[in-house]
Amino acid sequence: MIVMDEVTNERRKRRKHIRRVLIITVLLVILLPAVMSVIVLLRLGDMERRLDDLEARLAAQEAAIEEMSLSAVREFQGRERIDSSIFYTASLEESNRQPMGRAGELNEATLPSDGAETNIAANIYLTFDDGPSSHTGKILDILAEYDVKATFFVIGRTDEQSLLTYRRIVDEGHTLGMHSYSHRYQEIYESVDAFAADLLRLQELLYETTGVWSRLYRFPGGSSNGVSRVDMGEFIDYLTAQDIVYFDWNVASGDAAIGGLGSRRIIDNCLTGLAGKSEGIILLHDTADKVSTVTALPSIIEGILADENRKILPITDTTAPVQHIIANR
Repeated sequence: MIVMDEVTNERRKRRKHIRRVLIITVLLVILLPAVMSVIVLLRLGDMERRLDDLEARLAAQEAAIEEMSLSAVREFQGRERIDSSIFYTASLEESNRQPMGRAGELNEATLPSDGAETNIAANIYLTFDDGPSSHTGKILDILAEYDVKATFFVIGRTDEQSLLTYRRIVDEGHTLGMHSYSHRYQEIYESVDAFAADLLRLQELLYETTGVWSRLYRFPGGSSNGVSRVDMGEFIDYLTAQDIVYFDWNVASGDAAIGGLGSRRIIDNCLTGLAGKSEGIILLHDTADKVSTVTALPSIIEGILADENRKILPITDTTAPVQHIIANR
């Protein structure tokens, strides 16, 4: 009898042990995926924060490069008289560059005339650099609301949302221009061959995605950038040989300034910068950190269209280009 009780107790212990193992196993099967999901979400959040930080650093780097270009302009200002209306606010000195020729001469076609009337017939071109980003869709929504078309000088992105944005830009009647694939200054301007490879990579991506073989280009940092150690004329000559036209700008919004500008300053910079110009190409950006640009856009559009002699157009093959450096022909 004692032996039977011991056997029975042993069986009970085994059943309890098996039950515990089963319960633990079931709990692990249920809880482990949830724990893993939490870990994945935390890591994704960390990656997003890192990406946001990287974009902010890239924007700061671009602003610093634009400031380097401005230094060359200031040196030129000491030798030649420059119309002071180009630097219409002190805040723009962090992002605006003076139009110059290859040898440092002014490109007079981009300068406003002294005493010019502000209420003149004018074609205005809104241009957005560095997208697509999470803000590009918002900008397209605003443009659609006002029924105006713009020009987007894009970089290379292959995620699904960016590919959809490329298509939307084209489908809604805007102009799709190129702003380099990588937007890495040191790589793009290393040599003409490196520049050509980067350009072709973007050109083919846009064609495969939208069916548009873009022939419009904007140099990262502008044609008057102070970064390239290769004569910018060599890159310009390459574009000309490929039947590609490059566009700079003659109105800077200042939205690339280090630390950023508020929407009010961006609006004032754009509208003041248009004074006296029969053609105005406005430089804006649609990167993920340009919240103020999105906020300012409706007022910029309304301010332009308040003058019945002005109209907002997309850049096309027939648009006369604003170019800071003129290539030898």
